[in-house]
Parts: sequence; C-alpha cells; structure tokens
Amino acid sequence: MQKLLLLALVGLGAQLVDGSLGMAYGVTSTTLLLAIGTNPAAASATVHLAEIGTTLVSGLSHWKFGNVDWKVVLKIGVPGAIGAFAGATFLSSISTETAGPLMAIILLALGLYVFLRFTFQGLPKGQLGKPLRKRFLAPLGLVGGFVDATGGGGWGPVGTPAILASGRLEPRKTIGSIDTSEFLVAVAASLGFIWGIGSENIDYGWVLALLIGGVIAAPVAAWLVRHIPPRVLGAAVGGVIILTNTRSLLRSDWIDAPDAVRYVFYGVIYVAWAAAIVYSVLQYRKNAAEERQIIADSAEAGISDGDDKDKAPIGA
Repeated sequence: MQKLLLLALVGLGAQLVDGSLGMAYGVTSTTLLLAIGTNPAAASATVHLAEIGTTLVSGLSHWKFGNVDWKVVLKIGVPGAIGAFAGATFLSSISTETAGPLMAIILLALGLYVFLRFTFQGLPKGQLGKPLRKRFLAPLGLVGGFVDATGGGGWGPVGTPAILASGRLEPRKTIGSIDTSEFLVAVAASLGFIWGIGSENIDYGWVLALLIGGVIAAPVAAWLVRHIPPRVLGAAVGGVIILTNTRSLLRSDWIDAPDAVRYVFYGVIYVAWAAAIVYSVLQYRKNAAEERQIIADSAEAGISDGDDKDKAPIGA
C-alpha cells in the first residue's frame, strides 16, 4: 500500500512538471520505477499505459485553456506513434542486463539536455507565428517516439525544446501541443509493449496509481503553464534525472563503481544542481525585471509623445 501511495505521488509530481514544462513525466516516472528494481521494459510499459489516461486529461485541459495547436498535434503525433511502437518492440526484444544500463544512458542524456538547455538558455521567443512544416515535425516525431519508448520517456525532452528552439510557436502552445500529441505516442507504445512482453508482465496496480496521481495533477498543470517559470523548473527536474540515472549507471554491471567513486560523482552533481537552480532563479528575475523596464520605458515614451503633440502649435 505504501508503494502504491508513493507511485501516486510520483505520478502527481511528474504530471505537474510535465504539464507545465512539456516534458519529464515519462523520464521522471521511469527513472523512479527503475530505482526500485523494475524490469526496464515493464517500467516503460507501466508508464506508457498510465500516460494513456494522463495525456488524455492533460490534452483536454490544455485545449480548454487554449494551449493547443491541432495542426502541430497531428503532424508530430502520428509519426511519433509509429516511432513509439517500433521503440517498444525493440526494447522488449533485448535482455534486462542490456536494457537497464542502456535505458539509464538514454535517460541521463535526456536529463543533461533538459538541465543545460533550461539552466543556460531559457526559452527562445523569436519568429513567433511562422508555420511549423511537416518536413520538420515528422522526423522529429519519429525520433521522439522511438526514444520515448526505449527510454521510458523522451517525447517531451526531444519535442518540446526542438519546437521552442525554432521560435515559431509560443511556449504555452508548444507545451500544450506536445502534451496532447503524447496521447497517440502512449497508445502506440503500450500496444508495442503488450505485443512484445505480454500483459501478464505489467503490474496494473502500479499503472492505476501513476494514473490517479497524473489525472489529479493534469488540470492544475495546464493552468500553471501560464504562471510557473519553466527555466527554474527545468533546472530542478534535470538535476533529479541526472542524479538518479548516474546512480543507476554507476551501480550497473557495466561499470560497478566502488563506493568512493560513486560518492564523488554524487557530490559533484549535488553542487552543480544547487548552483544551477540558484543561477536559474537569478536569471529569471533578471529577465523579468528587464521586461518590466522595457514595458515601463515604452509606456513612458508613449506618454511623452502625447504631451509633445498637445503642446505643438496649431498648423505645425
């Protein structure tokens, strides 16, 4: 019972992050399932089955708040489903000894990307309004779907930063569209895992616990996406993913590092993680202050122009 409650809290926290950042539900949940000894394929299958419900509720919530571009959802979601089914059948066909460290490497790489991307760059906002073409979204969906199924997460970390980096879709619609299209990915990946490992290898109690937590959090996250600073959240979540998967990799049969080496790695990660969060908060406040100053200067310039016109002589 305690484990189910913990999983429900994990699902709630992961969906709060995913719904407001556009990534990390699968990566966070799978990382924690692996940490308690779950088989890699079963862990990914559990998360994707839960995501069928969470992404459905999340998509509806984002749609209600006006955060969804349906053209983007279809252009990236259908190729993503194809890639997810392929990734699920691939992961199901390899041994646990190989899959465990391999998944840890994928999750670690995704965590590093999220951590560095949001800590040092924040969110680009150029070229808003320009269309996102199918030749960009279709390959992105294929890769994102495959990585998502094989890594137990990755749809958001692959898709969200790529679309944000293009600067063509505002952040809230990027996050809402990625979350909504993930429903197609979750369904396809789940079918692939059931095909590959069979439904008897999946703990449906765990699926239900993750689902309940995620469904509770989804509407809240869709509302928070307009208010929470993604830069700070990205740095925090990236640190969790890096720390947990570094631990898994160092303790795997591939490396089997001694305690002294592992503790050095953990210490470095903790220091870097804390510094990144502080830096992200400072940069967020700095950028927010600069934006407020720009707005104030623009308003003051408008008032000054109005005063000059009032004082201008007749016929000037």
